[in-house]
Amino acid sequence: MGGRKVTYYYDPDIGDFYYGQGHPMKPHRVRLAHCLVTRYDLWRHLDIVRPRPARKCDLVEFHSPDYVDFLRAVTPGNQEELSAALKQFSVAGDCPIFDRMYQYCQIYAGASIGAAMQLNYGRADIAINWAGGMHHAKKAEASGFCYINDIVLAILELLKVHSRVLYVDIDVHHGDGVEEAFLTSDRVMTVSFHKYGDNFFPGTGDLGDCGLAGGRGYAVNVPLRNGMDDASYEGLFRPIMTAIMERFQPEAIVLQSGADSLAGDKLGVFNLSIPGHGRCHAFLRAFGLPLLVLGGGGYKVKNVARCWAYETGVLLGVESSMSEMLPPNDYYEVFGPDYRLAPTLAPAKPNQNKRETLDKIRNTILERLRNLHPPGVSFHERAPDALSWDFVAGTGFGVATKARGSAADADAVGRGEGGMDNA
Repeated sequence: MGGRKVTYYYDPDIGDFYYGQGHPMKPHRVRLAHCLVTRYDLWRHLDIVRPRPARKCDLVEFHSPDYVDFLRAVTPGNQEELSAALKQFSVAGDCPIFDRMYQYCQIYAGASIGAAMQLNYGRADIAINWAGGMHHAKKAEASGFCYINDIVLAILELLKVHSRVLYVDIDVHHGDGVEEAFLTSDRVMTVSFHKYGDNFFPGTGDLGDCGLAGGRGYAVNVPLRNGMDDASYEGLFRPIMTAIMERFQPEAIVLQSGADSLAGDKLGVFNLSIPGHGRCHAFLRAFGLPLLVLGGGGYKVKNVARCWAYETGVLLGVESSMSEMLPPNDYYEVFGPDYRLAPTLAPAKPNQNKRETLDKIRNTILERLRNLHPPGVSFHERAPDALSWDFVAGTGFGVATKARGSAADADAVGRGEGGMDNA
């Protein structure tokens, strides 16, 4: 453990939300991950907190009031009456209207804001919210299964205390919503390792995209081709992140842990293993800075659950003690036929990333970083917290006050079946 205090946000209702039949996004994956976290007894090392839902006044710190009002008002029953607003805010198709959608956004956004406050107050060294990481949402636009950008809201909260915040995105898709939000800022550096080209969503994040105006140089994009494996990925991640830590000197880190970069993902095209994905977490954890870890993409439910449970162990520093064979759990059959924590995942695509291309990407980014200096931040009065501390501390997991959870608490919420379709 090394004395690191780890806070873990989880709402037992998160698995009941359902985007609709056939939709690849399954909030239920967070429930499966939590089930494994409890069955591996990781809860014993965590401060488990049930989040307070974010309020409108919290969400409009980034999002436009009209957009938030629309999300509050629209339902499956009245969406036809609001067709003009649906078009205006890009809520349709990949971003469907579903039952209690706004409540879903309130839960995952409230958890990320609360987690940032835990770090701000020094109540945690690491804070985890696997339900968060919705990196595509824009100020007044839904995109890529994302409605509210909890990441931007959390970073804004961190900036109230920390002069510089580093955002790292290892989802297979470009973290466009977060980059766009801080495109002209030199206090937030956004770093995204993602598939680029071949009309792959969202189509942004080329190597030359590096920020605008005062934020020029503070956006780093690592555009990759199909089939990235562990060795190729690590050969970029470690030197680039080492240089960024030296040149930008962040005071806090936010890591978006999209698991669609794993091999075999239903929408992904990379070949990362679960341990390879987790080594990104171990690398950033080792810097000892306040660290906010969020979920993100990931559409093969059983692999997402295994990945995030394993990475919870990594963040606790106990992953080596987690047995490879999964412990008995309420979803055991979902994890067949191997029933392992980190099985060998079949490659999705041949590795199309040539060594000379990767060398060029790495060298181009490292050369830019040599000219980068951390910005000086003039003194300013601290903005008020998004939530009061009493409000954000919230109820503990299953008890009246914030406290450590228990296996019994997990048993009480681990059996819902909403939104499985197939794993």
